[in-house]
Amino acid sequence: MTASEKRDQATQRHPWQWEEAEWRGVVERVRAGRSLKPDVWPQGARAAVALSFDTDHETIPLRDGQTGPGKLSQGEYGARVGSPRVLALLERRSIPATFFMPAVCALMRPQEAREYSLRGHEIGIHGWIHERNMELDPKSERDLAFRCADTLERVSGQRPVGIRTPSWDFSDHTLDISRELGLLYDSSLMADDDPYEILADGEPTGIVELPPEWIRDDDIYFEMDRYSPLRPHGMPRQVVGGIWRDEFDVAYEEGGLFQLTMHPHVIGHRSRITVLEELLAHIEGHEGIWYATHAEIARYVKDQAKRSTESSS
Repeated sequence: MTASEKRDQATQRHPWQWEEAEWRGVVERVRAGRSLKPDVWPQGARAAVALSFDTDHETIPLRDGQTGPGKLSQGEYGARVGSPRVLALLERRSIPATFFMPAVCALMRPQEAREYSLRGHEIGIHGWIHERNMELDPKSERDLAFRCADTLERVSGQRPVGIRTPSWDFSDHTLDISRELGLLYDSSLMADDDPYEILADGEPTGIVELPPEWIRDDDIYFEMDRYSPLRPHGMPRQVVGGIWRDEFDVAYEEGGLFQLTMHPHVIGHRSRITVLEELLAHIEGHEGIWYATHAEIARYVKDQAKRSTESSS
């Protein structure tokens, strides 16, 4: 019986009925392999900083079939106000960033996608319409992923080399699809603070994981839904100047990676972009900071790991 068949068999019964081989098969399907945290960052930098922005805009309500102008206007804010503010902030401080963009957003506003590339930023895959890939059959998930890559390349002029799955969902087929696409990295899994190599059934894949985390995501602190109990959980300075600042300070002490996930329609509001700039000022007050796109970091750590392996063999 193949590993896939064992997983399928296990999921047909209650977890407490699984044999050891079954639960091990489920757990080991996608795992963290060797750490790719380098001994030193480029130019002798002490820490790497990777800023990312998920430009979801209207795709969240569209994905859920919500067509009312109210919800759509909140997403429109991201494109109309949030993204220009983010780009202006990055330009003022000469910081490169990665923009994970649903293909529908690129088709809706091709100039925005091109602008990211023209300003030296990276564009990554982020679903077709921010779909939930855990609900898709394998063929649909694959078709959408390939359509996303092709669309982003055609619209922006930049072929994506990395993926952040919408909502960080990761199906049993996501990794296989990423490998078939020939992607360099993923940024959806959370097994470490620093980069690592992804394993598939215990075997190295060569794909770098640049792990995000919900505590380093603006959406969980600031989002609001009028008709649910979802309300903002923190004041901007409590989050950005508190939690995120502490996350950076420890990453700097450890010589590791500080990665943030933000959304133009969330972080782009006046009170939030202000404290984000204050955080960047705090970071830049430290010596030895390497700001880089996710792709640049993935290439660097992969190259360093290769050099280390070759020198020890």
